[in-house]
Amino acid sequence: MSSAGFSGTHVAIVTPMRPGGEIDWQAWSVLVDFHLQNGTDGLVVGGTTGESPTLTDAELRELVQRAQQQAAGRLKIVAGAGTNSTAATVAKVREFSALGVDGVLLVTPAYNRPTQEGLFLHYEAAAAASTVPVILYNVPGRTAVDLLPETVARLAVLPRIVAIKEAVASMDRIRQLRALCPDTFQILSGDDATVREAMSQGACGVISVTGNVAPALMSAMISAAGRGDLETAARLDAKLAALHDKLFVEANPIPVKWALARMGLIDDALRLPLTVLSARYHGEVAAALRQADITLATAA
Repeated sequence: MSSAGFSGTHVAIVTPMRPGGEIDWQAWSVLVDFHLQNGTDGLVVGGTTGESPTLTDAELRELVQRAQQQAAGRLKIVAGAGTNSTAATVAKVREFSALGVDGVLLVTPAYNRPTQEGLFLHYEAAAAASTVPVILYNVPGRTAVDLLPETVARLAVLPRIVAIKEAVASMDRIRQLRALCPDTFQILSGDDATVREAMSQGACGVISVTGNVAPALMSAMISAAGRGDLETAARLDAKLAALHDKLFVEANPIPVKWALARMGLIDDALRLPLTVLSARYHGEVAAALRQADITLATAA
């Protein structure tokens, strides 16, 4: 497990499903064990990669509880608890605090596009309701709202708000956050393709999609970057580069679930409105997996 807060490699884990759409609990256990064996520092359960918009509250709770029981403190379990309703987010934060998760990840409210003051008040209310660490999550490409560094700095001094997952793939953004926020506030990259560079600018780790399929390699790369071994980090990241790209040829988590199915870990099943990976991309994703030395259990 990561020794310092949320530094290192946390994986935004997929939610395995059967062809009919029900959660595959046996595969869930397999995935958690896969990360226990391959150096992942923590799992973010019920994030975008976990198809959070289609999970019921009861399903998310069970996913978290099963992961907690299986991990038994060997890796951190973070629950995706953000919604675009402050009242609903506060309720979820209270629920997961009661479960004793290691943290909650709160995405910016999507679609209703609050002002910066609205964002501040939203997170202030959620943090006040929490008894566990709170990780902010900024991903304007999905939510249509950008949590600006100046607002993050206001939030970073509040009790329990300890980190941000920043998915704006800009080194200027990372530098701004590092300059404005307390040294103890952790910046986690939400962009696999630029995390190595982000760490040179003050980030301390990643919440990763690539880590779903290449956890050991991703963890080794982040570890090398964290200790300043830039040559090793660059060499390892070169093997991952195609995955960073091809796992987003269609909306996440479509490609990563196809990849995990080819690895024999889950069924290739999603809930509508998401659909399975288009056939024209199969070869590209398979080639990216092979570049990362991942053996495919089934034909691409």
